[in-house]
Amino acid sequence: MKKPQRELTKRVPRVPAQSGRFTALDADKLRGGYYTSPELASWLCAWGVRSAGDAILEPSCGDGSFIEAAAGRLRDLGATAPAISRQVRGIEINAAEAKKAQERLAGVARSRTSASVENMDFFEWWSQRNGARFDCIVGNPPFIRYQSFPEPSRTRAMEIMRALGLTPNKLTNIWVPFVAASTACLRDGGRLALVLPAELLQVKYASQLRSFLVDRFERVDIVACNELFFDNAEQEVVLLLADGALATASEKNTCQVALTEAKRVEEITGRAPAVVLAKASPKLVRHDSEKWLKYFLSSREIGFMRALRESAQAVPLSAHAEVDVGVVTGKNAFFVLSQEQIEDHALDEYATRLVGRSAQLRGAKLTSAEWQSLAGSGERVFLFHVPTSVNGSLSDAGRRYVQLGEAQRVHHGFKCSGRSPWYSVPSVYEPDCFFFRQIYDFPRLVVNSAGATSTDTIHRLRCKASATKVAQSLYTHLTAASAEIEGRSYGGGVLELEPTEAERLLMPAQLGNGLSITECDRLIRAGRLDEVLKENDRLILQDGLGLSAAECNMLRRIWEKMRNRRMNRRRIPNTRVVMAGGEG
Repeated sequence: MKKPQRELTKRVPRVPAQSGRFTALDADKLRGGYYTSPELASWLCAWGVRSAGDAILEPSCGDGSFIEAAAGRLRDLGATAPAISRQVRGIEINAAEAKKAQERLAGVARSRTSASVENMDFFEWWSQRNGARFDCIVGNPPFIRYQSFPEPSRTRAMEIMRALGLTPNKLTNIWVPFVAASTACLRDGGRLALVLPAELLQVKYASQLRSFLVDRFERVDIVACNELFFDNAEQEVVLLLADGALATASEKNTCQVALTEAKRVEEITGRAPAVVLAKASPKLVRHDSEKWLKYFLSSREIGFMRALRESAQAVPLSAHAEVDVGVVTGKNAFFVLSQEQIEDHALDEYATRLVGRSAQLRGAKLTSAEWQSLAGSGERVFLFHVPTSVNGSLSDAGRRYVQLGEAQRVHHGFKCSGRSPWYSVPSVYEPDCFFFRQIYDFPRLVVNSAGATSTDTIHRLRCKASATKVAQSLYTHLTAASAEIEGRSYGGGVLELEPTEAERLLMPAQLGNGLSITECDRLIRAGRLDEVLKENDRLILQDGLGLSAAECNMLRRIWEKMRNRRMNRRRIPNTRVVMAGGEG
């Protein structure tokens, strides 16, 4: 039988059911249920289940993949069939899946009278569990965004998080309370063995959970893979192995975190857990807001980056500039126009210069002449902008265009329907610089000399100092290395930086000692970014900040290590089909 895996993410394309190691049924897609390999479930249980007497919980068991693997592990360790039916507990909200899971567990335990799979909401069960404790909790909780999290389960989950000292918000994904509540069900010395999104390592809404885990376990291992665990999904997944649960949580706990990475899934599931984890280099965790991505680095590299952040030589980008999202139109097809469309609709008086795509920013600065060239080539580089001060006093051409939008029901869209008037796009201003929200290699900053604004695919900067000095000083390996730690990446290898993350990027405290912005622009357009970084390292980091050549080389190695790891996680061609998908 196939094994269900739960995952939901908006970035995952829907695909037809196929044969292979993981296969999803259309009905499962509707509820977020997907099929996990027996190899992966067995590997996690081999790590987590360590004695024939262990009590095991699977809090979202689907049709029983993990509880079947756990029962098989107990049997291999010498547990009797009656004991297995008592020791393995599964919770599943879907009645049909719960029945399948019960049948699979009964098959391993050789008992049709077992009642170890309960058909109910996990968070309801948690509130009624009467102090039940487990030695190991295994599985793959669903990944569902807060807005899609159904009631009353969502309210129960948020109440449990608050009771455990966590503060949920409207970004909280359902897997977060699953992990927290599961941890609270463990006996002293117990273990978690879970499949989780890599967001655990890098997103802000998981920062409290990261601290929660290091307060409550002696060691946490994260197992990642360059090859995505699930093809056809941009959601990167990792394995969380948390060992040595503490009876009393403490911020003084000296938890160790280790990250292990393999090139292929088979390098993990085809080896014993002890062998896979043997080369892990654990690091002591600091109880702060740092992301766990840094634990892919060596202890020396981590210490160096921390020392730079705490020094007077380097400052966050926020010391030099404010980062803001671009214009949110609500419907780019209506508001973002080409020169021809502006002329056809006679909208000159409502046309604001715009950059709509990062591909339109080719260097380190955008001039008026280059923007005009984009407009002349048919690019959509105009924003239909009606200031709220107009108060409905539109020209005849403007009124006709608004009526055209209403005929297309643009005004019924989520963003537009909340504005008055609906066609007046807010927060339209000319920034000093543009900053790439999504990054392939380096966090690009572009001086805005064209008098344009940008859509929300590109961030906008208001500089506190000279824009050219801020921009030219950003092009060093100091900023490159910190971007890989502060940003978050997805399965396609793209690095994304939200405004608050961008503002944490490390910059030289002293600006303006590097290559001129004109020279940076010329070299970047010629595909010679490496030369810009190397020369600015010498001029800014060595001559200006006093770093040594060896320290600059360490920054370059950190950047390359993290960047290459991100880029190498693109799918490796193979004959297998691995399924995952949904909302998240």
